[in-house]
Amino acid sequence: MSLPRARFWLAPSLLIAAAAYFLIFWPMCDPHPAPLPSIGVLVLHDMKIYPSPDAPPIERGSVIVARGIITAVGPNLPIPAHAAVLWCPNCVVMAGFWNAHVHFTEPKWDFAAFKSAATLNAELSDMITSRGFTTVVDAGSDPRLTLSLRRRIEHGELSGPKIYTAGTALYPPHGVPYYVKNTLPFYLLWFIPQPSTPTEAAEIEAYNIDRGADLLKLFTGSYIARGNVEPMPIAIAAAAVRLAHQHGQLAYSHPSNVAGTRVAIDSGVDVLAHAPDSTSGVDSSILDALVAHHMAMIPTLKMFATTVTTDPAYLDPIYAEVRGFHARAGQLLFGTDVGYMTDYATDGEFQGLARSGLTARDMLRMLTTAPAQRFGVANRKGLIAQNYLGDLTVLDADPFDDIAAFSRVRWTIRSGRVIYARR
Repeated sequence: MSLPRARFWLAPSLLIAAAAYFLIFWPMCDPHPAPLPSIGVLVLHDMKIYPSPDAPPIERGSVIVARGIITAVGPNLPIPAHAAVLWCPNCVVMAGFWNAHVHFTEPKWDFAAFKSAATLNAELSDMITSRGFTTVVDAGSDPRLTLSLRRRIEHGELSGPKIYTAGTALYPPHGVPYYVKNTLPFYLLWFIPQPSTPTEAAEIEAYNIDRGADLLKLFTGSYIARGNVEPMPIAIAAAAVRLAHQHGQLAYSHPSNVAGTRVAIDSGVDVLAHAPDSTSGVDSSILDALVAHHMAMIPTLKMFATTVTTDPAYLDPIYAEVRGFHARAGQLLFGTDVGYMTDYATDGEFQGLARSGLTARDMLRMLTTAPAQRFGVANRKGLIAQNYLGDLTVLDADPFDDIAAFSRVRWTIRSGRVIYARR
């Protein structure tokens, strides 16, 4: 190639390389950012406080948070000088809520590395922080989007929750769900991981971890068509789970039916991301096995009623599964599948849990102590106690009197910073 022709191609090549870097690689830089240190003192004053799901409430007390850490909880506490004070005699304070099943897959999150803070803060408020969530678990999204959001939140550019992410989910061979196929351009389907061997599954999970994933998400049962579930081969699932566990990470499973649930059990999965909604065969022996293997379940009841059908013949057996699992002391985590489900309101989930026999105390455990235990952070999250992170959710009323109050959020506070305040 002559020198003039080489120069002709040099500039476009450099532009293409620069565009690829900023669109593909830059969004995934700094996958585990250190959070911006909190400063100052925040006092929640003259409120009803639930220190934990099992402790009696403090009827009129205060919570003092200094530099992001709870330093005192109780009645009649002196308010430090220069503290910011939130005062609400009718409000109720609980440890910051977790949503253990979300996604950042809607088009609004595209180019999250570059969109304005005002735009993204409004979306984070609508989907997450206005619902009281201080911690969320992304159960499978494009890491360019999730990691960009996480980085900008931790650097203080955005007001948002702590985000755990599974990165990209793994599917059975030729097992991409029909509802994913129907919403993605055909060329993107080429990049969806569908490992055909255990070695390939482990390699994909290793790549996910290297890119910043905090947990594994498997479709152990995938709806390749309505009413047709393709299970993931156990050896493939087990290889991915084994690698996740070697890195100290949890494994989530989308089970769908009894076959997918058995794969989850036999491969060592830790959390069912949904209750199996094809309930035939999910009997007492399956529920016993889930509990025996110390697995947790995220019911996602509103999602089924919103995106599938409200027919009691479909929903009632799912409620019965949750009721039976709970009766066996199985660990339940709160999650809504928002991001896939576009209705972000949480009231329907609490109503579904109540229909499954859960009390407000059970729901508070699902929102606080249970996920903190499952994710290995129970020594700093899930309680309102001295030396715990100042993650707090403030409600207008007491959900122990009316579970609808779980959805009426006044303030959401993460590490002593107000990340949502209702106007």
